[in-house]
Amino acid sequence: MPLSEHEQRLLEQIERALVDDDPKFASSVRTGDRRQKARRKLQLGGLLVLVGLAVLVGGAVAESVPLGVLGFLVAFGGAALGVLHYRSATGAVVEPAGGPTGSRGSSAAGRGNRSRQGRPPMKNRLEERFRRRYDQ
Repeated sequence: MPLSEHEQRLLEQIERALVDDDPKFASSVRTGDRRQKARRKLQLGGLLVLVGLAVLVGGAVAESVPLGVLGFLVAFGGAALGVLHYRSATGAVVEPAGGPTGSRGSSAAGRGNRSRQGRPPMKNRLEERFRRRYDQ
């Protein structure tokens, strides 16, 4: 979801303040694209799965149990690497476990809306809290 103009301006202000306060940290954060690094790790995970499966099959053909176990571990490690970096590599949104179709989700949302009447949205409260901390 794209940011609104107000949110983009706030983000730019935060970035400028970060660069002013700690330029070394800001440059280290800016040096790489997280999504690109996550894509590389996702690709590496896929490659490891293929290599692991090849070693696993090679171990089965050679009737070598340690080689088969090694192949399985390499494939499992590659799959784990891919799963861990899939979300950040693709920008996929993962639904929470008790999603809106669950019985608890709909009743909790109803209660939450009634109890929050009169309160400003969380985004506004967080922005105000940030302003107070930054002004100190």
